[in-house]
Amino acid sequence: MNKVANSSQKFAKSKSHPFWRWFWLTFLVVSLAYAWYSFYAPSNDIKWDNNITSIQQLTKNTNKNTLLFFTGKWCSPCRIMKREVFADNEVEKIVNLQVTPVIIDIDNPNTKELVTYYKVGVTPTTIIVDSQGKVLDYVVGKIEKKKFLEMLSNSAPKQ
Repeated sequence: MNKVANSSQKFAKSKSHPFWRWFWLTFLVVSLAYAWYSFYAPSNDIKWDNNITSIQQLTKNTNKNTLLFFTGKWCSPCRIMKREVFADNEVEKIVNLQVTPVIIDIDNPNTKELVTYYKVGVTPTTIIVDSQGKVLDYVVGKIEKKKFLEMLSNSAPKQ
């Protein structure tokens, strides 16, 4: 009987140190906050057109360059760009004045023609095209605000 009592004491759960409880609780809270932040994309005042599905629709009835932003609902770098670049007041103002912004969900079957035409394989992809659909600038991956504004100014029509 003594052997049984001794062996059960070896396997009895010991109480963990308070440090580890606080550590794991803090880790959980920080992880959840980061996950929320990663998927949070604030609204912005850019007048996005998301009904463009073909090259013909893209190039008709505009005398401005067109900003194409290829994205996906699952794309974290896209959400970061939406939060850090497109939600900026300066960017919103310039985009609405200088270009016709079009957001294209690459998972939408109706946009396959545009995705294929511009050879988009990675999101985010940002492309600026002129009124005839000719590519003026092309960036694959997440870009910072400064680089994005530089891209817009380099593609602006010369007056």
